Amino acid sequence: MPMNTIATIPLDGAPKVVSRTVPIEANADRAPSKGVIGMTCLIIAESAIFTIFVVAYLYYLGKDLSGPTPRQVLELPILNSICLLSSSATITFALRSLRNGNTKKFNFWWLVTIALGAYFLLGTGREWHHLIHDKGLTIQTNLFGTTFYSLVGLHASHVIIGLLALSIVMAFAITGAVKREHAERVHVLGLYWHFVDVVWVVVFTVVYIIGR
Repeated sequence: MPMNTIATIPLDGAPKVVSRTVPIEANADRAPSKGVIGMTCLIIAESAIFTIFVVAYLYYLGKDLSGPTPRQVLELPILNSICLLSSSATITFALRSLRNGNTKKFNFWWLVTIALGAYFLLGTGREWHHLIHDKGLTIQTNLFGTTFYSLVGLHASHVIIGLLALSIVMAFAITGAVKREHAERVHVLGLYWHFVDVVWVVVFTVVYIIGR
């Protein structure tokens, strides 16, 4: 707690220095943690990579000499998208619970986040199986197949990385090793997961809305 030094002059005329504790808002001048700064830099770099893949998809869209085309094979992954975007809310609930010292609620919401992310990944796998085996669309079929699997696959790889990180935290949480004082570290991982969800909004819009 910071100390403010105050000079007072008593009746005898001799100055006297008195130290008094003055509370200052704890978070007023607090700089972002190294973890948050590092994750922010990573997100900026990853955003640049995703931008390149999105631009490539849009550039080659409609330039195929042979089918199938997006309109012929793609279906809107509504349920998958709802699950993934909902996981941003559940991970926020988990972090809030941890900051309040409620580790049981943290464990619950964290597990729900993992389940939602896993369901999304499973849905992506089902979609790919359908496109490859039922529609005959592979990464080598045409430009659409190449850019589609590259862009969606890049996002799916980030979901996998995120789920692995979430699962590691869950394993520690089950043993009781995740405490209230670890909330800042959990927050850093939450930033990455929010980034994955935001990227999916872009991918969904470009591939399944504009691309069709």
